This record gives sequence, structure tokens and C-alpha cells, in this order.
Amino acid sequence: MSTSRRQFLRTTSLLTAATALPAWQNVAAAPDVPHALAGRLYKTLKIGMVKVDGSLTDKFKAAKQAGFMGIELNAPPMDVEETKKAIAESGLPVDGTVCGSHWKIRHTSADAATRAQALADLKTALRDTHAVGGHSVLLVVGKGEDGPENEIWPRSVENIAKAVPLAAELGVSIVIENVWNQFLYNHDGGADQTADKFVKYVDEFNSPWVGMQFDIGNHWKYGSMGDWIRQLGKRVIKLDVKGFSRAESKFTPIGEGDIDYADVRKALLEINYHGWLAAEVAGGDLAYLTGVSQQMDAAFGL
Repeated sequence: MSTSRRQFLRTTSLLTAATALPAWQNVAAAPDVPHALAGRLYKTLKIGMVKVDGSLTDKFKAAKQAGFMGIELNAPPMDVEETKKAIAESGLPVDGTVCGSHWKIRHTSADAATRAQALADLKTALRDTHAVGGHSVLLVVGKGEDGPENEIWPRSVENIAKAVPLAAELGVSIVIENVWNQFLYNHDGGADQTADKFVKYVDEFNSPWVGMQFDIGNHWKYGSMGDWIRQLGKRVIKLDVKGFSRAESKFTPIGEGDIDYADVRKALLEINYHGWLAAEVAGGDLAYLTGVSQQMDAAFGL
């Protein structure tokens, strides 16, 4: 074969490979394509937001009617049989749960008995979530007030790690939320902070069953949410969203405030994120919840 022939075939194969890139890579290069995240993000919300009278089934039906594709419950406590009934009667799945005791009973506590109860509650949440078909348990790991970072970091990792084998067995992820708990960020610092500590913390578990339920609104005050998403990358298993205004230093409805949603959308495409997006804002009736769903559509181009 001549040199020119070989060069022609090589060039052709390279061009073919370039045009055969996965669709997400092509879209990521053009993040402002309308509805680029449609089909990638699945809207859910916290059960506490559903301020509708009636049974759990009625609440599930209202969330579905408002445009949500799933719902997050609290566990513990959870009535597993009632939840299964609500799922069957509404057709709305439980995508995950929020560990119901994590703010008061903490993995960072210096008290061994408290940590043991935190572990027991996390395991109960994992089992109950699995029982109703969910795939994640949101966890706030503790508070900075429980001790210096060099103590509460390893203390909490050691405790939570005891639940990881159960998470793997059940196929339910432990997803850590970034919150205002004075841990893994500087609560009194500026808006130039990074996700470095969150990356290191998650990586200490060395398990695909531990990641982040990254809250887009919670730390906008402290850093670029797009860049934090890029840093966290594959560690982002789920998303929470609320609005925030740096100018007024307060939380806002989704889409209001000054979060850079264009960069957030771009970052989600860059990390090839597919998964649940949970609203975490004030609750209300059907009309209000429909408005929240529409706000999510507008903010994320769905």
C-alpha cells in the first residue's frame, strides 16, 4: 500500500471516530443548546414540601400532578407498607430518602453511644429505602461544633464506613449533602472556596456507594457551583437545588437570586451527569408545587 493511500485511510478513520463521539460530548461542547439537559435530569422533591391534605397516596398523587417524577421520604421513621401502597396507587416512585435523625444524632459526635445510634439510624434508612425501591440515602455527616476538624473528620468517616457494606449489599448509595454545618468549608470565608475537602472526604471511603447529593444553592455563597460540580465529577450521585442571592445573602426560590445556572448547566454536561434533581425549598399546595416544578424547568432548560 502506498504512503498516500495509508495516510488517506488514517485521516478518514480519524474523521469517522470524531463524528462518532457520544452525543453527550458533542452537547457538552455547546452547553447553550436548548433543552440539552432534558432526559438527563429527573425532578423530585422532599415529602415535607407537599402541603396537601389527605393520605400519603394523596400527597404522592399531588407531587406527580405537579410534574415531579419521584419523591424523597424521611427514614427513619418510615411506614414501609404505607409507602408501598402510596407508590402502587399513585405510580410515583420513591427515588431516595433523607436520614431523619442526622442533624441531632451525628456521626461527628464525641460520644460513642451517639455515634452508635447514628450508625443504627443510617442502616435503618438504607434498609427502608431499599424496601420501597429507592436508591439513595441523603446524609448530613455532622457539625463542626463537635470538635476540631482533625478529630471529627476521621471520627465520622470511621463511623459511616461501617454502613458501607450494607449500602453495597442493598444497592443503595449514601449521599453526603453539602450544608451549612461548619465542616469541610470555611463558614466565615469568602466566595472563592473550592470543593477540595469534599472531594478528599468522599474519597476516603474508597467506595462507589458513597458520593454527594450536591446542593447547588447551599454553597453558592462560598464558591462557584459550576466549578464545585466539575471538581466533584463522578462523586455527584444526586442533586439538590434551591435559589440563593449573594447580593442579599439569603436563600430564594429556584431561579431567583444570582446563581450562575448557565455555568451549572455547562458543568453538569461536562461531567456527563444523569440523575435526580431534588427541589429543597418551602412547601405548599398543588399550585405552588407546580410552580416549583416549572421553576426547575426554566433554571435547567428542561
